[in-house]
Amino acid sequence: MLYPELFKQLEAVRWNMDTDIPWDKFDAGMLSDDQARTIKMNAITEWSALPATEMFLRDNQHDSDFSAFMSIWFYEEQKHSLALIEYLRRFRPELVPTEEELHAVRFEFDPAPPLETLMLHFCGEVRLTQWYRCASEWHTEPVIKSIYKHLSQDEARHGGAYLKYMKKAITNSGDTARAAFAKIGLLMASSARSAKPLHPTNLHVNESLFPNDTVQSRLPDPDWLEAWLTSQINFNEDWEARVVGGILRNLSNLFEVPLETITALNRYRKQIIKSLESSNGAVPDAAV
Repeated sequence: MLYPELFKQLEAVRWNMDTDIPWDKFDAGMLSDDQARTIKMNAITEWSALPATEMFLRDNQHDSDFSAFMSIWFYEEQKHSLALIEYLRRFRPELVPTEEELHAVRFEFDPAPPLETLMLHFCGEVRLTQWYRCASEWHTEPVIKSIYKHLSQDEARHGGAYLKYMKKAITNSGDTARAAFAKIGLLMASSARSAKPLHPTNLHVNESLFPNDTVQSRLPDPDWLEAWLTSQINFNEDWEARVVGGILRNLSNLFEVPLETITALNRYRKQIIKSLESSNGAVPDAAV
């Protein structure tokens, strides 16, 4: 099991919201109203770890190891939301999300193949690491800079934990896991082809609720994310290249093949599909 060791590793580096955030360094002149509103939207977005955890537990009843790890992931993600809410409570109380606003992002996600979902959220952690790092650099107010730095480091550690479970999946499921990971990796690294930011909170997850079935669509300002990235924190091509590069580097290590470009990843994916066809006589769902 991976859970016991991951618990020790993450417990050892866990930050304390009371003592590790420099609350006494707050500089009101360094926080604009627009910046404060983006913090509110991020706080609500982080609250969506609640329905994501419910999805993970439902779809991974066969895997007690991974389900146990959800106790760590869920705690730390909800802590992210709480830290942002606490910042607003102290310094912009009029923007603290209401319970109704938080509850709006708790809705059921349709069942999905566990391997694809694992890879999707790994890519989400890679992206969030860079989003929050960029946000920390953009903000000038010392306290929120510190919070976003802590959040970014947490997301990087979460990505590393997901990667361990992906390695375990390859050990257990071989090319079926490789095909699932390559498929979703190709999708999430192809940001240039997408008209919206590629992150789990911006993807449709409940057909019966379409089009209001993304986390972002259920926020008080459904359009805030794109504006935050493009006209506020300026998450430009250089930052996006870090995301794509991180996905490709990790898949290269995971698959033990050089994957320096999206084209190389797509070529590898097709090879794995052919291998599965040869072995099984048909393409499994994970490789479609």
